[in-house]
Amino acid sequence: MEKDIFCRIASGEIPADIVYEDDELVAFKDVRPQAPIHILIVPRKHISKLDDATAEDAELLGRLMLTAIKVARLIGIAESGYRVIANNGPDAGQEVYHIHFHVLGGRRLGPLG
Repeated sequence: MEKDIFCRIASGEIPADIVYEDDELVAFKDVRPQAPIHILIVPRKHISKLDDATAEDAELLGRLMLTAIKVARLIGIAESGYRVIANNGPDAGQEVYHIHFHVLGGRRLGPLG
C-alpha cells in the first residue's frame, strides 16, 4: 500500500511547518488554511477515517483531542476560542484518507451549517 501524504509528513519524508510532535502524533500548519490559524493533527498510525477506528484506538483518539487542546494553548488561541473538526468520508469533505483533526482559530468563526 502506498503511503498517503500525512503518513509521509508524520515519518519526516515530506517537510511541514510542525508546531508539535510526540511519539504518536504530529501537528502542523495546513497549506490551504481556512482560518488565520489552521493546524492539522495526525496520528503516526494510519487509520483511513473515523469509521475505521476500533476500540483499540480509543486511547489514540483521546490523545488526538487532548493534543488539540495543547496545540490551541501553544499557539495562543485557547483563550479566545477555537474549533476542532474531523471530517469522515466524501460527503463531509474528507480529502486525505488518514484520520486527522483540524484546529481552527485566530478570528471569530461563524456558525456551522
